[in-house]
Amino acid sequence: MHFLDPEIAAKRYSRCVRDLVRKNAAFFIVAALAAVALRLFFVFRYPAVIDDSKLYANVAENWLQHGVYGVTNSGQIMPTLSRLPGYPAFLAVIFAIFGIENFRAVLLIQVVFDLATCLLVADMARRVFSPRSAKAAYLMAGLCPFLANYAAAALTETLEIFFTALAFDFALRGLGIGENPAATRHVYRSWLICGLSIGGAILLRPDGGILLAAIELCLGWKLLKAIKSGRDNAIPWLKAAILVGVCALLPLVPWTVRNLRTLHRFEPLAPRYATDSDELVMVGFNRWVKTWTADYVSVQEIYWNVPGEEIDVTKLPRRAFDSAQQKQLTAELFTDYNHDHDMTPELDARFGDLAAQRVRAAPMRYYVWLPFLRIADMWLRPRTELSSADPRWWEFNDDARLVALSLGLGAINLLYVVLAAAGLVRARAFFGIGLFVLFLVLRSAFLGTLENPEPRYTLEGYPAAIFLASAIFHRAE
Repeated sequence: MHFLDPEIAAKRYSRCVRDLVRKNAAFFIVAALAAVALRLFFVFRYPAVIDDSKLYANVAENWLQHGVYGVTNSGQIMPTLSRLPGYPAFLAVIFAIFGIENFRAVLLIQVVFDLATCLLVADMARRVFSPRSAKAAYLMAGLCPFLANYAAAALTETLEIFFTALAFDFALRGLGIGENPAATRHVYRSWLICGLSIGGAILLRPDGGILLAAIELCLGWKLLKAIKSGRDNAIPWLKAAILVGVCALLPLVPWTVRNLRTLHRFEPLAPRYATDSDELVMVGFNRWVKTWTADYVSVQEIYWNVPGEEIDVTKLPRRAFDSAQQKQLTAELFTDYNHDHDMTPELDARFGDLAAQRVRAAPMRYYVWLPFLRIADMWLRPRTELSSADPRWWEFNDDARLVALSLGLGAINLLYVVLAAAGLVRARAFFGIGLFVLFLVLRSAFLGTLENPEPRYTLEGYPAAIFLASAIFHRAE
């Protein structure tokens, strides 16, 4: 860590930011207006209030009006732990100010958070690369249709992405990258905000913990390097690691205590399958799904339908069967389920037996190849899940406009991924790059373990991807 005079460093930092904005005022004004216009287009033309949105809203309303963090079931309010309290708290505040179920206000405020994310990504690029990269990063984030689309969706993604970018930006400050004040007190303040930002991300979604793991591993690496050069050099890094960990996990304490007192269950996050205590956890069925699922189509056609809706065995891909006998057994299981559209413990156990048979027959498929395919599908699939486009876009049997939408968004998404990969090649020598690569690797590896490869789960990686892509535009100034 550098220990410059904080007053001098602060002046240098402020002057650098002012110079960047002043010299490129027209660019930032035009880019900002375009970013705002894109997001407002989605908010007013294609607002997304889906089933998950209504569930979050129901929890927020019960919390706000009755003081119970719960869901309404058959006219009764039942305490729940199926969702972390971050997003319901956000909705409750907005509903209290602007009115119950005022989703328009929710989406407009999310637009503000998303615009702030664009600024944070630009600042990250400025710190590590150059002002020119900062401009490119701001433009790529501001005009990203996927970030803009989810800003118009009443879901956790926009806030999760914002807190992820905020944590990264303050981690770079703590690492002393950029024209940041570098006195000890300023360094620890940066790590304090970084930790609280991670805590905010975790309160929104359990997988926010991946961000904590990436930053703690980065600090652990710095600590080990410092230990080799002398114990005194290691103390600041040890303090930073402890501070980040405590600040990230402390916000979970009230939630954990509440679950113990109200539901008599130790649950510091949320259940793996977002289930409440009285709901069946379909362990067998979920494991069977993981023995063959590789794309989002299967999530829509099979996974989301259970329980409650019909499932069609003909929708399964060929990789779901290892033999004609296994195909017949699977068809029998589907028939039994479709009799009343309910998943019983006995039926779930039968799916579990079939899953165990398939895992034993092809462990590499289950543990390596299918996770790899799920990761690839989430990163490369056209991000049309919030639209009415057919997820089977490659069959070209949809409305011509929707086919064009799928192809267009697929090309844009591929462009962002290619730019990020090219930026990584160019930026590999820059200090601080490892943190972003580590996060993307950890997050992708985690996503490969899921039964439901939904493209939206990779959006939290977009701040890191856009940051890497901005390295292509780096030029020493």
